[in-house]
Amino acid sequence: MLEKGLTCQSRTVVAADNTAAEMGSGDLPVFATPAMVALMENAAMRAVAAALPAGSTTVGAEMNVTHIKPSGAGAEITATAVLAEVEGRKLTFNVGARDAEGMIGEGVHIRYIVDREKFMSKVK
Repeated sequence: MLEKGLTCQSRTVVAADNTAAEMGSGDLPVFATPAMVALMENAAMRAVAAALPAGSTTVGAEMNVTHIKPSGAGAEITATAVLAEVEGRKLTFNVGARDAEGMIGEGVHIRYIVDREKFMSKVK
């Protein structure tokens, strides 16, 4: 059952493949904003996965985040998502990411519950 407060964490380590220079979002060897966003989305998806009806999943629809500070190679990043609101199929999460030094990013993420088969039937 989907209830406010469901939460999950996802982790990664800053490596060459998730830097701004490698992902093309910048030219410095620091944790890329798109990598941070993906980690936050993963935490949100996993937070509610077990509570969804059979045959359902969630898809990301909106992300509003601030990337507060850089993290260099080798830093462990932990993203946390907390389900803050349930409005029918619309799920709103508070998301944040931290490294050993503290908060590196935070924001709000919206996902929608969809039927897997019906959703994929729309893909051309």
